[in-house]
Amino acid sequence: MEAVIKAWVDQYKNDGEVTGVLVFHNQTKLAALTDRFDLVVLVITREDSPTSNLFHYIKDGYRIQERRLTETSLRRWAYFGPERDVIRWILQGEIVLDKELHLESFRNHLLEFPESLKEQKLLVEFSLFVRTYLQSKEYVLENHLMDAYGNLLEALHHWARMAIIEQGIHPEVTVWQQIRRINPGVYKLYEELTSSGESLLQRVQLVLLACEFSVVSKMESCCRVLLRILESREEPWSVAEIQDQKEMVDVQVQLSLLLNKLVQKSLIREVAVPLDDSFSRFELRYTR
Repeated sequence: MEAVIKAWVDQYKNDGEVTGVLVFHNQTKLAALTDRFDLVVLVITREDSPTSNLFHYIKDGYRIQERRLTETSLRRWAYFGPERDVIRWILQGEIVLDKELHLESFRNHLLEFPESLKEQKLLVEFSLFVRTYLQSKEYVLENHLMDAYGNLLEALHHWARMAIIEQGIHPEVTVWQQIRRINPGVYKLYEELTSSGESLLQRVQLVLLACEFSVVSKMESCCRVLLRILESREEPWSVAEIQDQKEMVDVQVQLSLLLNKLVQKSLIREVAVPLDDSFSRFELRYTR
């Protein structure tokens, strides 16, 4: 292992494009944590370098997945990317090269889990929670119970991640093990849905009621980022203007759905602004 790491350091220490190298050695039984590779290597490059490159190879008996990405790409990937293992790679991996101490600084930032990042991650998870919960409701009405069950299970997963983030902790791959300690109530709903003696329809309906209550009670706290933008000026905001705000640029949320739900719950107002003198078209804008 030491020889493999030394080879990376020797290869990249004089490479002007590379600023850092982090190595994660998967020593758990969770093979999927590293896509069934022994090692994941993150090679961090300067901003004008290619944003992402992926290589698979074997060296000294180790199956290796190597990824090259810029510092900006790394942050976006860690904060809001679909691969949730990346935070574990960064927090538990070995920094073997860090020319400008950016990797160490970023790791400390993740460990501190600042309020701004917490709010953004809550907004992302809440939007996904609402989307999957509403989809489950629609499937029930159409009598597609297995699809309703699948979407509701996904909704509970996002709810569990919200509860973990609210405690200032990064969700792990094994979310249900985490949530059992942190929020037994959400875990109880998971058990109710997956292993209760009730019929499938009864289980789905019961958990949907809990989700409905959660949507109403958590909407304001989970949408702080969005509400703060709308409060920042008196003039109503267009969807495009909201998306262009720096707090939202990297946040991939179900924005249209969230805005509609916030209007329904009277947390924001919808304003129709004429787009031409003939008043034939109106743009929907939003304000607090």
